[in-house]
Amino acid sequence: MRTLFTKIPATLALCATLAAPAYAGGLDDVVRLDVLDGGVTEKGTYLGAIRLTLADGWKTYWRAPGEAGIPPSFDWRGSRNVGEVSITWPAPEVFDQNGLRSIGYEDQLVLPVEITPAKPGQPVRLKGEMDFGVCKEVCIPGNLSFNHRLDSGAGRHPAIAAALAQRPYSAREAGVKSASCRLKPTQHGLQIEAHIAMPSAGGSEVAVIEPGNPALWAAETQTRRQGNTLIASSEVISNSGAAFALDRSEVRITVLGARHAVDIQGCTPG
Repeated sequence: MRTLFTKIPATLALCATLAAPAYAGGLDDVVRLDVLDGGVTEKGTYLGAIRLTLADGWKTYWRAPGEAGIPPSFDWRGSRNVGEVSITWPAPEVFDQNGLRSIGYEDQLVLPVEITPAKPGQPVRLKGEMDFGVCKEVCIPGNLSFNHRLDSGAGRHPAIAAALAQRPYSAREAGVKSASCRLKPTQHGLQIEAHIAMPSAGGSEVAVIEPGNPALWAAETQTRRQGNTLIASSEVISNSGAAFALDRSEVRITVLGARHAVDIQGCTPG
């Protein structure tokens, strides 16, 4: 069971691979992975978290990492009694990296994971691997394994609680009145322009558009505001280069602002 959150263009993957030998230290000097226990919820699911602790000045990436980022992915094979896995991403930061925009986390990433057991009441073991990228002056693609039996008797973990509190607001919580998307063919795919009627999220807002289809990826989004409407545009391209249709109901738009982030699921024709 492998979970890949976004597609990275081949040129960026190549750059990341070439940059790795330039760093004299090992991955152990940069990042540490451990699994946190959060006990069992009232509905019988297990709550845990994957935590990456980074050395000073290093960053890792969000599920849609931007033009200069390396997306994370998980391989849960080897886990025991794991039915469904639900991940909550804390709101990320926006970084300027050598003139390119990247989106991720500095110093630490705590990624809450809620597991529905295949057999309720039985122990759950998380075993697998995480592929990710870390960057400072250079970018290093990394891979770390984990093997942890979740503690059903564990209490509330403050780091997990803090990460859950940092999730983006839903569209309803943020006062989004409407979100519509206009599509127009381009030479390589489709241009998508989203018009979102919503209050400001604070400061210079950055919108991120995700197509919702692993066979597609979206270029860096251009964001501007006209009064109470945020306008975000991007080009969606197929990984294979083949023609495609875009399902607006699967489009995910995240608005990152100085005060909060907003997670908008789907948009209507407009």
